[in-house]
Amino acid sequence: MDRSWISNPNRLSAEYENGVREFVTFVRGSLDVQGLTKCPCNRCMNREVHHIDSVRYHLLIYGFLKDYIHWTEHGEQSNPQVPLGSPIQDTPPCMNEQDEEMGEALRDAAGHAYDIGSSSDLLSDMRPPAEQARYDKLFEELHNPLYDDCMKFSALTFIVKLMNVKVLYKWSDRSFVALLKLLHEALSVGNRCPMTYYETRKLLCDVGLGYEHIDVCKHDCTLFYNEHKDDGVCPICGVSRYVRKKIPHKRLRYFPITPRLKRLYSSKHTARAMRWHKEQRLEEDGKLRHPADGEAWKKFDSLYPEFAGDPRSVRMGLASDGFNPFSHMSTSYSMWPVILIPYNLPPWLTMHRSNYLLSLLISGPKSPGKDFDVFLSP
Repeated sequence: MDRSWISNPNRLSAEYENGVREFVTFVRGSLDVQGLTKCPCNRCMNREVHHIDSVRYHLLIYGFLKDYIHWTEHGEQSNPQVPLGSPIQDTPPCMNEQDEEMGEALRDAAGHAYDIGSSSDLLSDMRPPAEQARYDKLFEELHNPLYDDCMKFSALTFIVKLMNVKVLYKWSDRSFVALLKLLHEALSVGNRCPMTYYETRKLLCDVGLGYEHIDVCKHDCTLFYNEHKDDGVCPICGVSRYVRKKIPHKRLRYFPITPRLKRLYSSKHTARAMRWHKEQRLEEDGKLRHPADGEAWKKFDSLYPEFAGDPRSVRMGLASDGFNPFSHMSTSYSMWPVILIPYNLPPWLTMHRSNYLLSLLISGPKSPGKDFDVFLSP
């Protein structure tokens, strides 16, 4: 029985998931009447007893004890005759605290498991093969040192920090490429520092959340979206969709909301906070500390009791304002970002800019005006 999966640092890989499933199947034969067993995750370390479903959740989130090869605490003989496969390897030498944090962020982004209820229900997220391959590539870069014998940076951590510095100090693309080439030459032969800005962006885009382009009618009548996505003329005013050669009159940038909400519930750092309004908020008559204390929220709850009964139901506020991106008053152009604010979170997190969800970018020679609702249809 090959147990080399125990040392696999990528807990999103199919090898590790299959290994956890193999362990759970083995342990089910030795459970007590309540379905409890010792948990061999890196946090519990066989010192705590949990339900088998919670044990599986812990193993996927916190990892398996690397030196627990013989499962003697779960009914296995001390000297099993079954071969155990490859020897257990320690964590790669390049892995340090910042790499572990990056790994946690990747696991959150991949939506490996959702802790979305007080009962710690585990909902597996079956990812398409192409998406799984992207995350496997990112984990490979995370566990590869920047160069041989490098102890401080993995290839992925170095690229992320370098891009962060570029954004903070507003480096131009040309200066950034020049720095990449210099670093590549200065580091030892065989280093994993990218040489072009394109390579850097391509790697980081695999973990990001993208956006969609949606063509808009010249007169803001409708969006060429869903049933109208293949139309060549506006179904309302009859004006052509394009100026010339597939170039639209206007284009809306839409950032899908559903994947972003999944991220909030897939991360252990925000899943509990998204239920704060229902499970932890202190209700006190006559005091307004959160939108949930307001009359509008309570009225909505009375109209839709089924929606209100689930603490995971998401409620959001919408805000938008226009500005001229070119900073020239003589230039007629406007940009209208549409921001969604999740009200499920506690007050100190609701208005933190890191929790703002950019959903739309409406651009054009003039403001959307009374046709603003057309752009909200996605």
